Amino acid sequence: MTIKIKHLFMIGITGLIAMPVVSTSAESEDLIKYRRGVMKAIGGHMSATSLIVRGKVPHKGQLKQHVNAMKMLTNDIPALFPEGSDFGETRAKEAVWEKPEDFGKAANKSNDSITNLLKAVEGGNDSEMLATFKKVGEGCKGCHKDFREKE
Repeated sequence: MTIKIKHLFMIGITGLIAMPVVSTSAESEDLIKYRRGVMKAIGGHMSATSLIVRGKVPHKGQLKQHVNAMKMLTNDIPALFPEGSDFGETRAKEAVWEKPEDFGKAANKSNDSITNLLKAVEGGNDSEMLATFKKVGEGCKGCHKDFREKE
């Protein structure tokens, strides 16, 4: 009887010790899902912005909303990639975690270019909007080149 109680006690203790690991893993998986959703949202706003800026769709009245959304969503991209979230369904390269300062600089450069685009949108100059939009695209591509795996 003593052996059975001892085994049950050990199983219970093992379960309690493992719980934080399972919880942390589940939280990290949810964080990765969240990160992917945010990145898809940025891509959606980027696509809509591109179509408006290039005159492909007549929704110029919505341009500022899309650029504002991109600005807000890119304010702190590095926070979406904390230590321990480098597994699962992610296309992030190891460089994100190996070179966090470089990653932060690239993310901030993208955010700064979106700030410039927002200023151009508020100024209403179509050629300036197009030029600054191209810089946003360059910033996104630069970050993706160094920190994101291709599909």
